[in-house]
Order: sequence, then structure tokens, then C-alpha cells
Amino acid sequence: MGLLKLRKNKKFNYTPRYYDDKGEGNPYEIKHKFDEFRKTVGPNKGLKTKFNNALDDFKNNPDKEANRRILIIAAVLVLVFLFIIDFDLSIFFSK
Repeated sequence: MGLLKLRKNKKFNYTPRYYDDKGEGNPYEIKHKFDEFRKTVGPNKGLKTKFNNALDDFKNNPDKEANRRILIIAAVLVLVFLFIIDFDLSIFFSK
């Protein structure tokens, strides 16, 4: 009576009303506007490959001002964190 067989899902051949066959790709595919310009977006790879791709994108970014801004923001956040945990910054300075 079909106890061991799984039921198959029904398949429908649906095409949207205003979708032309000459269009680019799947109309239901959701992708970001800048995905084609990034190396870091794509299939899941190893952690080392992701990190290397992110560094390459950071180094080859034509907008150097954005890179500088990111570094300044990161430095300020690290200093705020060290201030919150009451870290003694005098170890970095000589007497």
C-alpha cells in the first residue's frame, strides 16, 4: 500500500505572464547588485580562501579613502573596547 515508498511532489510548468524567454537568467533568483564584482561571494569555501579573497579585495580596492576610514573605525573601536575593560595602556610606552 506504499508504506515504504515516498510520495513524489507534483511538478507544475509555470511561466510568469510578463517573463520573456530572452531574459537574463532566472527571474526568481535573488542576488545582490554587486555580487558579480566581488570575489568573496559565491560557494562556501574554506576559511583560508575566504580570508585571502577578502584581503585581495581590500588591497585592490580603488577607493583608498574607504580603506583608511575602515582602519580608523576599527582602531577607535579597539581603543573603546580596551577602555571599557580597563586595560592598562602604559605597557606600550617606555619609561
